[in-house]
Amino acid sequence: MKIIPTLVIIFLCSVTSNVLAQMDGSVNGKKKGNSAFGVITAPVKEVKKPKALGFDNNNGFKTAHKEQQKELQKKQAQRDLENKGILTKAKIAEEQYLKSFKQINGMYQYPVIDQDLGSFSTKSKSVNIICRDYQYPDGDKVTIYINDVPVVSNLILRQRYQSFNIPLDKGINTIKIVALNQGTSGPNTAAFKIYNDAGILISSNEWNLATGAKATIIVAKEQ
Repeated sequence: MKIIPTLVIIFLCSVTSNVLAQMDGSVNGKKKGNSAFGVITAPVKEVKKPKALGFDNNNGFKTAHKEQQKELQKKQAQRDLENKGILTKAKIAEEQYLKSFKQINGMYQYPVIDQDLGSFSTKSKSVNIICRDYQYPDGDKVTIYINDVPVVSNLILRQRYQSFNIPLDKGINTIKIVALNQGTSGPNTAAFKIYNDAGILISSNEWNLATGAKATIIVAKEQ
């Protein structure tokens, strides 16, 4: 009778041992990825950084720097051009005139450039011509012609105006004022004003003339 309880105890121990062994295998299976649920693993990709941003490659930075420098130089050139200022007509004429000088034996020779003072018509019987040296009086001389006939010869220009009344012929009257010299300091700096017999200004001009240069004005006297 004592044998039966002993067998029962042995049987229960055997069953308990099998159950524990199965549970341990189940837990170990989950760790190894052998369970029913399994373990999902994602593929790993290597990320490569762009070469342009690498610390051992600064070509991109050099190119950007050069472009920036070019833009700054362009803006500076524009500012320099604007800062030069605006040249007046007188300044432009002076620079062009000075460029045409010729230096011979250390002396500047002024170019012989004639001037056209324009054409006018009038009913006046005469015109009044006043003239002077508008710079420092240095002995500048002129001769005044009408239709190639000298009416005022070897006139020395003074600081104050000198006046001459010149009769007009019917039709075309070509008045020429010829520089005979350039004074002691050169060039011939003459200032002329021409009025009709009613005192109305017809023409006015100032110039720098070389010896032999002339200024011409045409006055047409109406019938």
